[in-house]
Amino acid sequence: MTRDSVLLRCALTLCLALLSANASNWLYLAKLSSVGSIRDEETCERLRGLIQRQVQICKRNLEVMDAVRRGAQLAIDECQYQFRSRRWNCSTLESMPVFGKVVTQGTREAAFVYAISAASVAFAVTRACSSGELEKCGCDHNVHGVSPEGFQWSGCSDNIAYGVAFSQSFVDVRERGKGQSSSRALMNLHNNEAGRKAILSHMRVECKCHGVSGSCEVKTCWRAMPPFRKVGNVIKEKFDGATEVEQRKLGSTKVLMPRNSQFKPHTDEDLVYLDPSPDFCDHDPRTPGMLGTVGRQCNRTSKAIDGCELMCCGRGFQTQEVEVVDRCSCKFHWCCYVKCKQCRKMVEIHTCR
Repeated sequence: MTRDSVLLRCALTLCLALLSANASNWLYLAKLSSVGSIRDEETCERLRGLIQRQVQICKRNLEVMDAVRRGAQLAIDECQYQFRSRRWNCSTLESMPVFGKVVTQGTREAAFVYAISAASVAFAVTRACSSGELEKCGCDHNVHGVSPEGFQWSGCSDNIAYGVAFSQSFVDVRERGKGQSSSRALMNLHNNEAGRKAILSHMRVECKCHGVSGSCEVKTCWRAMPPFRKVGNVIKEKFDGATEVEQRKLGSTKVLMPRNSQFKPHTDEDLVYLDPSPDFCDHDPRTPGMLGTVGRQCNRTSKAIDGCELMCCGRGFQTQEVEVVDRCSCKFHWCCYVKCKQCRKMVEIHTCR
């Protein structure tokens, strides 16, 4: 193999790795408040963060794209809720990728972002189907008849199959390109699917009783997605127990295996990562999104990650008293409103040095 061919192969490998590392750029859709409803193909061309194949999907599925944009915002909001008490708290930038270079590394934080993002698109598109917003899909009519438990399937079952299929086609498109068999691409695809499985494995049955005076002579039921907060909780638990992996070859197939052979193999519902996480203690201007913990609020009495000792990375913290105004002494008045007083109190706020 010549020197030029070696350099060409290395350059191609680097490009593929960068594509996989930036596969979450579509989350920038959540930042496009200046763009109205996505209703024409020209708008698809102007959307920042999409690769050409996602632009083509946008053009073929215009009515779905507003749901995708809601999914992007849902992913960001849930990430910020789940990581609100951690050193890295899913702060966003006004550039791409929205979480900065934190997600370009193969860390467990990136694993969470990819999983929650894939889940959020599946969730938002499925919700749009059930609400009658989309012509291409509606309720899941494959759920019908009488169940083995004796109730009647009726109502509007969430069409999760359509939402998952769209999420796979739109979110996974970068990694499913020809030649995308890098370890980072395999990591992203695995975590995307794990995020969607967090919805699928927690689908539930909701029912309504029909009869005289509220009796349950007839019970109709339908399949419903869990609340997205439940999905976020499940994926956060998977984040806490994520498996560090490396790429190996089994025959002619490249797969991800636990780096430590003493660990049991991960399942399809687990999160996996390639690289250890930084400590996130200090602001690094060379790494967008690495904001550090200076000025972050902490809990003086907690021994967990939100406690001042861990959150502040041993730098110490400062305390100040601030006045807080709360509603208090609330009373219900007939009919029908609640009237409250305003109470002022002094509380201590602790922030990292």
